[in-house]
Amino acid sequence: MAFTPLHDRVLVRRVESDEKTKGGLIIPDSAKEKPAEGEVVAVGAGAKDDDGDRIAMDVQAGDKILFGKWSGTEITLDGEELLIMKESDILGIIA
Repeated sequence: MAFTPLHDRVLVRRVESDEKTKGGLIIPDSAKEKPAEGEVVAVGAGAKDDDGDRIAMDVQAGDKILFGKWSGTEITLDGEELLIMKESDILGIIA
């Protein structure tokens, strides 16, 4: 299914974290926290300013990002769990 976010919203796929600690302990799924790192899948066209002009988005599809722990709304598209969030919820781009 094709999906395009509107305005200043971004579609994000979470990046899974390691299943072991640095000491070699295996972390069970029930104890894992959801990662706050992801990859941008799709972006909207951008919000409009007071004059009706589009404000360009700072992120683009393929960018690796960090976002707040409680950011976004979880959705399922084609059996895959994704997040929709506003661009302002993104903390930064990982280079």
